[in-house]
Amino acid sequence: MIVLGIDPGYAILGYGVLETVAGKMPRPIDYGVIETAAGEPFPSRLEKLYLGVRQLISLYKPEQVAFEELFFYRNVTTALQVGAGRGVALLAAQQAGLPLYEYTPMEIKLAVCGNGHADKRQVQQMVRILLSLRELPRPDDAADALGVAICHANNLGPGVEEFRIR
Repeated sequence: MIVLGIDPGYAILGYGVLETVAGKMPRPIDYGVIETAAGEPFPSRLEKLYLGVRQLISLYKPEQVAFEELFFYRNVTTALQVGAGRGVALLAAQQAGLPLYEYTPMEIKLAVCGNGHADKRQVQQMVRILLSLRELPRPDDAADALGVAICHANNLGPGVEEFRIR
């Protein structure tokens, strides 16, 4: 099964694509980011994210998409913009008819590092080790997206609920 993990954002949206096989560690297919320019009009940035996620879905044909749930932001404007970026990514996956899942940052860190309070560097290092990558996945957003996909791969099986808005 191919899983697409997404670390939502509006300036940088991370993605990680894994192939999962029962009883084995997932195999990385690709990872990276979709970036938008700060000076670009916000609607254009959202369109770029939407089209980028659609392109990833078309290219890799994932069977499931997993998202990192947003955490609380102190800056309301940033929270709204990240939420909008997440929304267009959700829309792209929904329109493709794919099952959607979401995990909290703590669930992802626990699945990847065994510690729900791990820092970004620990997540990068464990993602590298678990996926047998030669180098740390960069930027952090790509490593986080791979972490989302690893978390989802660890949770595959009976009883996994499809995405529900909380």
